[in-house]
Order: sequence, then structure tokens, then C-alpha cells
Amino acid sequence: MKRILLFIVLSWSLQLSSANLLYDIVDGKYKTKSIEAIHPMMDGEYYTQLVDNKAIVKYNFKSGVFVDTLFSISRQKGSTLKDIVGYEFSSNESKLLVYNNLKKRYRRSFSADYYVYNLKRAELEPLSLNGSQEQPLFSPNSRYIAFARENNLFLKKLDFNTETAITTDGEVGKIINGTPDWLYEEEFKALRCFEWNADSKLLAFLKFDESEVGNFAFSIYEKSEAQADELTLYPSLFQYKYPKAGEKNPTVKVCVYDEYYKSIKTIKIDDDQDCYIPRIKWTNSVSQLAVFKLNRNQNRLDMLLANARSTLSNLILRQEEKTYIDYENIDYLHFLVDTTHFVAVNEQDGFRHAYLYNMNGTVEKQLTKGSWDVTDLYGYDELKKLLYYQSAELSPLQRDVYAIDNKGKKLRLTDGKGFHSAVFNSNFSYFVDDASSIDAPNVLTLRTNLGASVRIIQNNELLSSNFAALQLPKKEFISFSPSENVKLNAWMLKPSNFDSSKKYPVVVVQYSGPNSQKVLDKWDVDWEYYLVSKNYIVVCVDTRGTGARGTEFRKCTYQQLGVLETKDLVETAKQLGKFNYIDKDRIGIWGWSYGGFEVLMSMSNGEKVFKAGVAVSPVTDWRLYNTAFVERYMRRPEENFKGYQQTSPLLKAADLQGNLLLVHGSADNNVHTQNSMLYIDRLVAADKQFEMQLYTDKNHSILGNQTRRHLYTRMSEFLFSKL
Repeated sequence: MKRILLFIVLSWSLQLSSANLLYDIVDGKYKTKSIEAIHPMMDGEYYTQLVDNKAIVKYNFKSGVFVDTLFSISRQKGSTLKDIVGYEFSSNESKLLVYNNLKKRYRRSFSADYYVYNLKRAELEPLSLNGSQEQPLFSPNSRYIAFARENNLFLKKLDFNTETAITTDGEVGKIINGTPDWLYEEEFKALRCFEWNADSKLLAFLKFDESEVGNFAFSIYEKSEAQADELTLYPSLFQYKYPKAGEKNPTVKVCVYDEYYKSIKTIKIDDDQDCYIPRIKWTNSVSQLAVFKLNRNQNRLDMLLANARSTLSNLILRQEEKTYIDYENIDYLHFLVDTTHFVAVNEQDGFRHAYLYNMNGTVEKQLTKGSWDVTDLYGYDELKKLLYYQSAELSPLQRDVYAIDNKGKKLRLTDGKGFHSAVFNSNFSYFVDDASSIDAPNVLTLRTNLGASVRIIQNNELLSSNFAALQLPKKEFISFSPSENVKLNAWMLKPSNFDSSKKYPVVVVQYSGPNSQKVLDKWDVDWEYYLVSKNYIVVCVDTRGTGARGTEFRKCTYQQLGVLETKDLVETAKQLGKFNYIDKDRIGIWGWSYGGFEVLMSMSNGEKVFKAGVAVSPVTDWRLYNTAFVERYMRRPEENFKGYQQTSPLLKAADLQGNLLLVHGSADNNVHTQNSMLYIDRLVAADKQFEMQLYTDKNHSILGNQTRRHLYTRMSEFLFSKL
């Protein structure tokens, strides 16, 4: 009897421990504990940080020693401010913008209550008393703040404490001034679409007209938290503009507000309204505005230089590709103070590299060169003629930080192991090296511009020891070669008690989207560790179309999203099935968003290689997704009918093989639940059984502590029962 009780207690303890592991992972216990963002100050010797959402503290870069408290809520007598979630300095660092009461709109955008703090006078004032604000921006002379509210732009003159409207034509569903619509925010990562020129006299901004863009609506079933105890008898309707592939886009104009004349002029570009303007940037000439224009198919990028006073513009640089141009390349462009040069990246030699250009658009020098991609630009030291950048030179799985001069002399500033990213101070004398590997969490090290270690800022020792105490297995890098003989990078995670004489089920995890990477020598603890604790092998693979392997590899999926990726995933499963310790009849696949799309494609290709699959928030037909993303890679449906047909899970529903769990949030404003609902209809028509999990009022990320626990438990139990 005692033995039976002991067995029951041990079994219960193991189950509890296993459940706790899943919850700990999902709750983020093994994510790196990042420090508050470091804000380098102008002199390069100091930086600031937000401490406990209560104070802004100044530190010495080299020593890390506390210098001063620049702002503290406890010192604000009579203020109702209880905490702040962020801050920004004015250009001369005499003033601060602090904010709280953040209210999300879409994935990145938000409004908040902003306050202006004068450091010299120790005075705190609301930025505006007329409602929450969006994306406030100090002028270079620190005397003005431009901000957005309810589709219009406003100007706050700090000297006189006055607020005036720059625009008045903003209207929901029609005109937006200075902030992006849903499309620009999601697909061009735009948040603030207005910029001051160098002498603070001109404000350039984008004006969107989304009047002719199609509306999309979905129900919201629950009330707000304040009304949570009330039963919702009639759901509300959330409605917004969402252009789907081939449909009408918002039109956009480039406008310039003249603060002296209180006038707005429109920059003359051309008559092509069916285009994108993902970025505008002032050069270091006060009246010269750079306008970046992408054609609708996103395979031609123009850089125009406009005279903001005459409104005339000239084409300076044009890049054209047979496939598409990555808009993110624009963000690496840096205008030099000499006003005659700029640094930018392009992929003309088959890899993403940095070039020094004259302002007339001609290349003066290629700064980086080789069969590898530059993956970030940190800045250009004009005095020393040094470019600081991140690249995948040593391996697509790794990242390192480098400095290179105009003569090609190069210095690697990091150790050539794992994944490194950098934050430089203003004069490039120091940088914070954020480094991790597949086996070690992030360590933040202050380094000199020669790469020498100055001090450890944070080492995540506790996280490292806590994770090591679990005695979980380690990921090992492997590779696969599909039938097209292209090497694919992957990692494999085996159970701790792995026995090569046994046969194990496998779960393939992937994302597979354009220019993405899941296989990196970088710290990332996800539910794969829970799956291996249940004696499953987990394999992650990066298919063709993923990043850091040059232009040809990255863009080979053009006009056929899902075709080559599916081949690669199916071939990977087949090769896994040949391993003597893998049960080829018990291979599953999981993915989210693009990865969910790939789950459906891989289970509907005519070959039954996956016994089970979990598709979370999948696209089921590219005609249902937004213009900017889909047309970048597929062109419009009328231009690529065959491509859309052969990449539609909707049209392949009758070919689905294996057990499927379909998951979606009912308030997904990115990949609409419509995708899953239409797919369900096709499955039913084809007499295909499946399982479904909906999450009420959850968006594309399906967030929430209890929601995430429920989701990952649901997916785990499905895989355990079907594989």
C-alpha cells in the first residue's frame, strides 16, 4: 500500500513539475531580464535610465557610477503623476518629455499623457490639456513640440505655453496627418510621420487619405475591465481601414508646414498616387527634404531631394530590382554633416552592403564587401571616417559588431561567438554590447570603440543558474539538404534521457517568412523545452526565403510564397524520418502567422509526412491579407494569378492530410479570423475533421497570462494525443 501511495505521490509531483515548467516558460521566467533602455547623452560621457518608473537617473558611461537624479516624481509637489513609462530629451537636454497612461491603438502605436519638465526650473507642465497626445517631437532648438492627436497635428510653443493646430482636416476613416494608417504602421513600421528641419522653422509631414480604402469590421464580445462584471448582450463593432491584396490603398502626400508664415505646402513629386512613401528625412541642408518613394510593386525605390520652400523635387537615386526592394534599407541611410555625402545600403552585388554616396546619387565608395549581409548600421564617425555596423560575416547563425574605415581596414569589435548587437554613445567612444548564445543568456558589456571590455553592466547570472538547475538538454545545430540541394540551417533538441536505440516522435517548429530567422546562435527559451521533457524531439529549420544568406536565397520565393518553403519543410520531415531514432509516422509541425500558413501548406501538399499540425493565426489565402506585405512578394492578384492559386490553403483544403488544430483570436486585426472561418468552411465541404480553438477578443499575439497558459497547454495536449 505504501509503495502504491509513493508511486501516486511521485507521479503527481512529476506532473506538477512538468506543468510548472510549461507555465514558467510561457510566463517568461527564462527570458533575459533586460535592463531599462540606456539613453546616451550628447557629450558621450554619460547616459540616463528610467528607474522603477519613478525617476530618470544620470550615470557615468565608463564607471557606471551614479551622477545625478534628473527627474523624480517624489519631487513634484502638487502633481498627480504616480509613475511614468518613458521619456525623451530635448535636443539641448534642457527639457524632458515624460509620459504615462499609455493606450495602445494597433501593434505599435499609442496615445499617452505627456508632460514637459524643465530641468533648470524643475517645473512640470502637461503638454496639452485638450486630450492625450501621440508621438510628440521636440524641435532642434528645443523651443517647440509638434504632436499628433485625433488625425491632426499641433504645435506647442514652450516659450509662451501656447498650443495651436497645424492641421484641421483630420477625420477618422478619411484624412490622417502625421501619423500612419494601419497599413503603414504594420508593414513599414512607421509611427511618427513628421520631422523638423535643422533650424526648427519647417515641419515636414505625411498626409494620408484613406477614404477609398475598404472597411473591415469584427465584433468585440466583452466589455472593458471596468465593466467586466456586466454581461455583454450586444457585442460592439470594431471597424477600420484595411486594404487587401489588389484593392485600393491610401493615397499619401508630402506636406511642409512653415512655422513663420503658418502655411502648408505640398511637395511636387509626380502624378503617381498609387505608390508608397515609407520615409521622409531632412538632410543637413535646412531646406532640403529627402523623400523616399516605392512604386506599388515595391521593386523600384526613388530617393528625391525636394526644396521645401519651392516644393520642387529632383530624382537623385533610383534602385530597381527584378523582385522587390526591402524598405528597411532606407532606415540605414545617414546624411553626413558635410552636406555632400550620405551612407546607405543596397544589394546590387547580391548581398546587403554599405556604400558612400555623393549627394548627386553616385557611389563614391563601397564600404563593406563580401559574401555576407550587413544586418544593421549603427552610425558613421565623420571625423575618423569609420563606419560601425553589425553583420553575419562569420555565419548566418551569428552576428558581430564591426568598424571599417574608408580604406577597407576592418576591426571586429566583438568576440565572434553567438549573437551581438550594439548601442553606441554619441561620439562612438563606447558601445553597449548585448551578447548571448544558444546556451547562454544575454550579457551586457560596455566596450570601447576598439572592442576592449570596460565593465559588465548586466550578466543575467541568476537566470543562467536557474535554467542550468533544470538540467535540460542543449540545442545542437544541424543542417538539411532538400532535393534542390540547398543547405538549410536547423537546430535539434533531444530529450535528456535520449536513447538512440528508441524511436521518438518529432515536432517541427518554424516561421519560414521572408527574411526571418529562427535558427540563430542566440538565447531563446520557448516551449520546445517543455516538449522534450515529454520525450519529444524538437527540430527548428529555416527554409529558403529566410535571412542573412544573401539576396538570391532571401528572394527566391518571389511570386510563389509558400511553394519552396513547403518543399523544404516536407523534405526536412522526410530526412528526419530516415534517422534511426525518429519515428517517421509520428512527425508533427507547428507555426504561428506565416508559420501557421506553412503548417496548412505542408499538410496539404499531397504527401502525408506530418501526422499532426498546429496552425495559429494562419493566412489561408494571400488575397485576404494586406496590400503592402502581399504585393511586395507576390505582386497583385491580376498580375500573378497562378502564384495566388498555387499558394492558397483555401484551395488545398480538400488535400489536407493529418490531424489539425486551428487556433485564432477573434479580434485579430492583422490576420483576420476570416482566414480561419473561410478555411473551416472548405474543410467541412471536403468532409475533413479538425479541431478548433478560439480566443475571445484576442489579437494576433493572443496575449494575457492565463490565455497564454491555456493556449500552450491546449497545443501541447493536442500534440501529445495525436503524435
